[in-house]
Amino acid sequence: MEEAEHALWRENGLSIFPPHPTHGWPRVAASFDYKRPLRFEDEFEVELRVEQITTRSLRYACRIACRGEVVAEGGMTIVCVQRDAGQTMRAAPIPEAIVALFRPPSPEASAGEPA
Repeated sequence: MEEAEHALWRENGLSIFPPHPTHGWPRVAASFDYKRPLRFEDEFEVELRVEQITTRSLRYACRIACRGEVVAEGGMTIVCVQRDAGQTMRAAPIPEAIVALFRPPSPEASAGEPA
């Protein structure tokens, strides 16, 4: 899931850990429900999407499929933080430029699209 997350950020022209970071993104929750095992050398797809954005957090939904069959579903929540002078992490608002890139489409925006 984390490799898919990093790919999602790169697709949007970002890095979750740039050379001179102003923000950090620790994981605060992760969960998965496994439906069947993957075997060594199975090829599989990971679908990751931003499910929710709050002022200080992003929640991803993740689905893993193998040969068209869902083998696992889950999610992860990351929080935007900044470090103070004592290097203590404190929750911080997500920069608007990042929010704009990851904001899920509103139901109203997709309501007019053909199915």
